[in-house]
Amino acid sequence: MQGLAKPFSWPITIYYEDTDAGGVVYHSNYLKFFERARTELLRSIGVSQHILLEENIGFVVKHMDLDFIQGARLDEQLNVLTTVSELKRASITFCQELVNPEGQALCKALVKVACVNNVKMKPQAIPQFIILELTKSEC
Repeated sequence: MQGLAKPFSWPITIYYEDTDAGGVVYHSNYLKFFERARTELLRSIGVSQHILLEENIGFVVKHMDLDFIQGARLDEQLNVLTTVSELKRASITFCQELVNPEGQALCKALVKVACVNNVKMKPQAIPQFIILELTKSEC
């Protein structure tokens, strides 16, 4: 099952704290940028992390592939573009790109997240309302 007809875009500003001594984004900070964009995508479709936690539902990263193409630098204004490439009963695979204003990708990620019961720490079906929102033609 596919979702998100068009990419969800989340703006990122590169701050001093994101960079190494050379003013280039430290590699682990790309993970934070991608995580924030996935969280904001869910928020944009009405998914509350607080309500999910109250229902013992969580999303955990199961697998991630990263491709560091070009270093992002201090003070750059960038966007994380996120699409759903695969939607299964208990997992979602996201394609994400950190892009500059010209649309050039600086870093790409393929991220598979699993829906789990937070008490049992076992996979469970993604709530139907999330699937419905992710498969709408417009996001």
